[in-house]
Amino acid sequence: MGAKGKFRTAGFYSLLIAICIIMFSSCMKKESFSDIPQIAFAGYYNMFDTTRIAKKGILTITFQDGDGDIGLNSWDVYPPFDSTSIYFYNYYIDLYEKKNGIFVKDTSLYTSLNARIPYLTPDDPNKAIKGIIVDTIPLNPNPVYDTIQFSLYIYDRALHKSNVVFTQEIIVRRP
Repeated sequence: MGAKGKFRTAGFYSLLIAICIIMFSSCMKKESFSDIPQIAFAGYYNMFDTTRIAKKGILTITFQDGDGDIGLNSWDVYPPFDSTSIYFYNYYIDLYEKKNGIFVKDTSLYTSLNARIPYLTPDDPNKAIKGIIVDTIPLNPNPVYDTIQFSLYIYDRALHKSNVVFTQEIIVRRP
Protein backbone atom coordinates (compact mmCIF):
# COMPACT_ATOMS: atom_id res chain seq x y z
CA MET A 1 0.00 0.00 0.00
CA GLY A 2 1.37 3.39 -0.95
CA ALA A 3 1.58 6.54 1.14
CA LYS A 4 -1.68 7.73 -0.36
CA GLY A 5 -3.51 4.56 0.80
CA LYS A 6 -2.10 4.81 4.35
CA PHE A 7 -3.25 8.42 4.54
CA ARG A 8 -6.79 7.45 3.49
CA THR A 9 -6.87 4.58 6.01
CA ALA A 10 -5.71 6.86 8.83
CA GLY A 11 -8.26 9.48 7.76
CA PHE A 12 -11.01 6.85 7.67
CA TYR A 13 -10.19 5.67 11.20
CA SER A 14 -10.03 9.25 12.47
CA LEU A 15 -13.44 9.94 10.92
CA LEU A 16 -14.84 6.70 12.39
CA ILE A 17 -13.56 7.63 15.86
CA ALA A 18 -15.03 11.14 15.55
CA ILE A 19 -18.42 9.71 14.52
CA CYS A 20 -18.36 7.28 17.47
CA ILE A 21 -17.55 10.10 19.90
CA ILE A 22 -20.41 12.21 18.50
CA MET A 23 -22.83 9.27 18.68
CA PHE A 24 -21.88 8.41 22.25
CA SER A 25 -21.99 12.01 23.43
CA SER A 26 -25.40 12.55 21.84
CA CYS A 27 -26.66 9.38 23.55
CA MET A 28 -25.39 10.49 26.95
CA LYS A 29 -28.27 11.66 29.05
CA LYS A 30 -27.98 15.29 30.11
CA GLU A 31 -28.52 15.57 33.83
CA SER A 32 -31.69 17.31 34.89
CA PHE A 33 -32.36 18.60 38.39
CA SER A 34 -34.89 20.90 40.00
CA ASP A 35 -34.12 24.63 39.74
CA ILE A 36 -34.44 24.69 43.54
CA PRO A 37 -31.07 23.60 44.94
CA GLN A 38 -30.88 20.34 46.86
CA ILE A 39 -28.18 19.50 49.38
CA ALA A 40 -27.22 16.38 51.33
CA PHE A 41 -24.96 15.91 54.33
CA ALA A 42 -21.90 13.96 53.20
CA GLY A 43 -19.60 13.91 56.23
CA TYR A 44 -17.95 15.58 59.16
CA TYR A 45 -14.52 15.17 60.74
CA ASN A 46 -13.27 16.71 64.01
CA MET A 47 -9.73 18.02 64.32
CA PHE A 48 -8.66 17.54 67.95
CA ASP A 49 -5.75 19.25 69.68
CA THR A 50 -3.63 17.99 72.59
CA THR A 51 -6.29 19.01 75.12
CA ARG A 52 -8.64 16.42 73.58
CA ILE A 53 -11.10 19.14 72.52
CA ALA A 54 -12.05 19.65 68.87
CA LYS A 55 -10.90 23.11 67.76
CA LYS A 56 -12.32 22.87 64.24
CA GLY A 57 -14.18 20.47 62.03
CA ILE A 58 -14.30 19.62 58.35
CA LEU A 59 -17.88 19.62 57.06
CA THR A 60 -18.82 18.19 53.66
CA ILE A 61 -22.09 18.48 51.75
CA THR A 62 -23.16 17.61 48.23
CA PHE A 63 -25.36 19.88 46.13
CA GLN A 64 -27.24 19.94 42.85
CA ASP A 65 -29.14 22.67 41.01
CA GLY A 66 -30.97 22.46 37.68
CA ASP A 67 -30.23 25.96 36.42
CA GLY A 68 -26.74 26.15 37.92
CA ASP A 69 -27.20 29.52 39.57
CA ILE A 70 -25.17 28.62 42.64
CA GLY A 71 -22.67 31.06 44.07
CA LEU A 72 -21.96 34.77 44.14
CA ASN A 73 -19.25 36.93 42.64
CA SER A 74 -17.22 39.20 44.92
CA TRP A 75 -18.98 42.22 43.41
CA ASP A 76 -22.44 40.84 44.25
CA VAL A 77 -22.92 43.26 47.15
CA TYR A 78 -25.94 45.23 45.92
CA PRO A 79 -29.55 44.36 46.81
CA PRO A 80 -30.65 41.68 47.27
CA PHE A 81 -27.10 40.53 48.11
CA ASP A 82 -26.06 43.54 50.23
CA SER A 83 -24.61 43.03 53.71
CA THR A 84 -27.91 43.88 55.45
CA SER A 85 -29.86 41.24 53.52
CA ILE A 86 -30.43 37.60 54.44
CA TYR A 87 -29.12 36.82 50.92
CA PHE A 88 -25.67 38.31 51.56
CA TYR A 89 -24.59 34.82 52.60
CA ASN A 90 -25.70 31.92 50.44
CA TYR A 91 -24.45 29.09 52.68
CA TYR A 92 -26.04 29.00 56.13
CA ILE A 93 -24.78 26.92 59.03
CA ASP A 94 -26.45 26.90 62.44
CA LEU A 95 -24.87 25.28 65.49
CA TYR A 96 -26.93 23.31 68.00
CA GLU A 97 -25.70 22.14 71.43
CA LYS A 98 -27.15 19.16 73.21
CA LYS A 99 -28.47 20.40 76.57
CA ASN A 100 -30.20 17.91 78.84
CA GLY A 101 -30.72 15.52 75.93
CA ILE A 102 -32.24 18.16 73.58
CA PHE A 103 -30.50 20.05 70.78
CA VAL A 104 -30.82 23.82 71.27
CA LYS A 105 -29.69 26.40 68.72
CA ASP A 106 -26.61 28.31 69.93
CA THR A 107 -27.27 32.03 69.53
CA SER A 108 -24.14 33.14 71.38
CA LEU A 109 -21.60 32.42 68.65
CA TYR A 110 -18.64 34.77 68.62
CA THR A 111 -18.45 34.54 64.84
CA SER A 112 -20.87 33.63 62.06
CA LEU A 113 -20.47 30.21 60.48
CA ASN A 114 -22.28 31.40 57.36
CA ALA A 115 -20.35 31.82 54.13
CA ARG A 116 -20.55 32.98 50.52
CA ILE A 117 -20.17 30.19 48.00
CA PRO A 118 -18.24 31.56 45.01
CA TYR A 119 -19.82 31.75 41.55
CA LEU A 120 -20.09 28.20 40.16
CA THR A 121 -22.34 28.45 37.09
CA PRO A 122 -20.90 26.31 34.28
CA ASP A 123 -20.07 27.91 30.95
CA ASP A 124 -22.14 25.35 29.08
CA PRO A 125 -25.62 25.32 27.47
CA ASN A 126 -26.71 22.71 30.03
CA LYS A 127 -26.45 24.68 33.27
CA ALA A 128 -27.34 21.77 35.59
CA ILE A 129 -24.66 21.50 38.23
CA LYS A 130 -23.75 19.18 41.06
CA GLY A 131 -20.75 19.05 43.32
CA ILE A 132 -19.23 18.87 46.77
CA ILE A 133 -18.60 21.68 49.24
CA VAL A 134 -15.97 21.15 51.93
CA ASP A 135 -15.82 23.76 54.69
CA THR A 136 -13.61 24.19 57.74
CA ILE A 137 -15.72 25.13 60.76
CA PRO A 138 -14.12 26.86 63.77
CA LEU A 139 -15.41 25.44 67.05
CA ASN A 140 -15.67 26.88 70.53
CA PRO A 141 -12.25 26.39 72.17
CA ASN A 142 -13.96 26.00 75.58
CA PRO A 143 -17.20 24.15 74.92
CA VAL A 144 -19.73 23.91 77.72
CA TYR A 145 -21.44 20.90 76.15
CA ASP A 146 -19.73 17.91 74.59
CA THR A 147 -22.24 17.13 71.82
CA ILE A 148 -23.19 19.41 68.93
CA GLN A 149 -25.01 19.26 65.62
CA PHE A 150 -25.22 21.56 62.59
CA SER A 151 -28.11 22.47 60.31
CA LEU A 152 -27.30 23.67 56.79
CA TYR A 153 -28.97 25.16 53.74
CA ILE A 154 -28.05 27.26 50.72
CA TYR A 155 -29.63 29.93 48.51
CA ASP A 156 -29.12 30.23 44.78
CA ARG A 157 -29.03 33.55 42.89
CA ALA A 158 -32.77 33.27 42.13
CA LEU A 159 -33.21 33.30 45.94
CA HIS A 160 -34.45 29.71 46.02
CA LYS A 161 -33.76 28.13 49.41
CA SER A 162 -32.56 24.54 49.41
CA ASN A 163 -33.77 21.85 51.74
CA VAL A 164 -32.39 22.00 55.29
CA VAL A 165 -30.15 19.13 56.38
CA PHE A 166 -28.73 18.20 59.77
CA THR A 167 -25.47 16.52 60.61
CA GLN A 168 -25.32 13.57 62.92
CA GLU A 169 -24.48 14.14 66.59
CA ILE A 170 -20.89 15.30 66.91
CA ILE A 171 -18.79 14.73 70.04
CA VAL A 172 -16.37 17.64 70.53
CA ARG A 173 -14.60 16.35 73.65
CA ARG A 174 -12.73 13.11 73.85
CA PRO A 175 -13.17 11.20 77.13
